[in-house]
Amino acid sequence: MGGVKSPADQPEPRDTYKLAYVIHFLLGAGNLLPWNAFITAVDYFGFLYPAKHVEKAFSVAYMSSSVLVLVLMLICGGCFGKLSSRLTLNLGYSLFVVSLMVAPILDWAWCTKGTDGTYVVTVASVAVCGLADGLVAGSLMGSAGRLPKQYMQAVFAGTASSGVLVSLLRVSTKALLPQNPKGIRTSAHLYFLVSSIILLCCVICCNLLYKLPVMQQHYRLLQDDGAFCLRPQIWGVARKIRWPAFGIFVIYIVTLSIFPGFIAEDLESKFLRDWYPILLISVYNVADLVGKSLTAVYILQSIKKATWGCIGRLVFYPLFTACLHGPTWLKTEIPMVFLTFMLGLTNGYLTSVMMIRVPKSVLASEAEVAAIVMVVFLGLGLVGGSVLGWFWII
Repeated sequence: MGGVKSPADQPEPRDTYKLAYVIHFLLGAGNLLPWNAFITAVDYFGFLYPAKHVEKAFSVAYMSSSVLVLVLMLICGGCFGKLSSRLTLNLGYSLFVVSLMVAPILDWAWCTKGTDGTYVVTVASVAVCGLADGLVAGSLMGSAGRLPKQYMQAVFAGTASSGVLVSLLRVSTKALLPQNPKGIRTSAHLYFLVSSIILLCCVICCNLLYKLPVMQQHYRLLQDDGAFCLRPQIWGVARKIRWPAFGIFVIYIVTLSIFPGFIAEDLESKFLRDWYPILLISVYNVADLVGKSLTAVYILQSIKKATWGCIGRLVFYPLFTACLHGPTWLKTEIPMVFLTFMLGLTNGYLTSVMMIRVPKSVLASEAEVAAIVMVVFLGLGLVGGSVLGWFWII
């Protein structure tokens, strides 16, 4: 009897060559790549639909459909075994590819400026992309929530890196071709094509992940520990983590009511012209990556302090308003770049802290549900912030 070890006493499986970590990072990047691809092509969609609030419409369509899927997964999901996670990841990444290619295909087919019909179809494709995001986020983060904390950190570092990757891709494709209607269109088509190829690589990676010996060992230990069947615990777990869930809700209320709609549509620069929103979006994405990567170096131990930090981000409202309506010197590019950097940095760091710490603050059998509850409240914040973005009328 003394020679039998419980699952908790087993040594942590070894991740040879850090393959599982790298794949979680890549899948995290793929999770947000389509969203970043849509919002970073602000110059292209602004050219096609100059009279529409494209970025704000995209935010509401994407976030609403994403949170709907997350809520359904939480309430109706039952037990999330590795087979169902694998299937939902494959479906989600495949839908990403399809929805991302709708805009360039419509453009190739019509070869004219966007019409009301193509605009509706494009927004519908963004909504489908949001459905795919719900599938991928729920499965990926729910699965990572059961695993050692480095895998959740990898996922969130990956989500942040996708913004930087997409920004670099958009800047390079835009700079490569002439700044005329044909050049804008061609560069955007190339941009969406390369983004789709990256997502196809994610499909391969999510199938490879479940074949890695280290992942099979992790899932075997979890099964031995009885940590798979989670449905009866949903509301009890939600009550336990209600304040951290509120904190992450506030993070994304603030962020999405400012970014990307306000930054992409309401700001102008005579010097930078249509490069200005692309620059600001790139600054935000770099800062978000820095914030999410910082948790690999130092992570705040207190969930309570992190929650207060989330609520403290409400200060960005008066700061951004001051940059719009305050003294002339505040309306220049440098203060706006600094504020945008801080918006991204705090968003990235606090999100990563909350998503790493909270699933580990409950019982092992409740970790997956805790992670999904946090993702649902994150999604609700995204939706609320997107809707509030419509009311920031300048």
